[in-house]
Amino acid sequence: MGVEEKLPSGIVLTSVEKVVNWSRKSSLWPATFGLACCAIEMMATGAGRYDLARFGMEVFRASPRQADLMIVAGRVSQKMAPVVRQIYDQMPEPKWVIAMGVCASSGGMFNNYAIVQGVDHIVPVDIYLPGCPPRPEMLMDAILKLHDKISEEPLGSNAKRREAHDYRPRQLVASSERYSKDGKKAARAASEA
Repeated sequence: MGVEEKLPSGIVLTSVEKVVNWSRKSSLWPATFGLACCAIEMMATGAGRYDLARFGMEVFRASPRQADLMIVAGRVSQKMAPVVRQIYDQMPEPKWVIAMGVCASSGGMFNNYAIVQGVDHIVPVDIYLPGCPPRPEMLMDAILKLHDKISEEPLGSNAKRREAHDYRPRQLVASSERYSKDGKKAARAASEA
């Protein structure tokens, strides 16, 4: 006998934090920002075969003021670094960044003075996506991991939970592992602990 039995049908009980995070993760709008060969894979992910529209991301925004996700797809040169930072600064809060490909993550095979050795020297990165170039399936898996990260973000006074000494961020695992039978059992055991 709980509160939900006393309420009329059609009333949903949840917290504002969960509703806000659900709406944020369900309507990510990425900025159109392809720098090199990884951008072709990013464009393929948005095409009909992989269909990012089912994640609410069918619109790649041309203006950073309308985007909340930056997918840095490809190598970043020293000349391009200030532009990347300017576009990131023009994006409204909250904003997230995916470093797509080994060149964006660590400079890749271009270990020279002209290429930034990891875009995390310029902007804070939420998800690193390895590969040269990463397949569209890998980008979709990174987006799903970002969805998990967004759904766990605390809001307002709950944001102080992060500074607590016993705070543990959610462990991100591959979708294929998480949705297998063993992965579901492990996830249930971790949430009960």
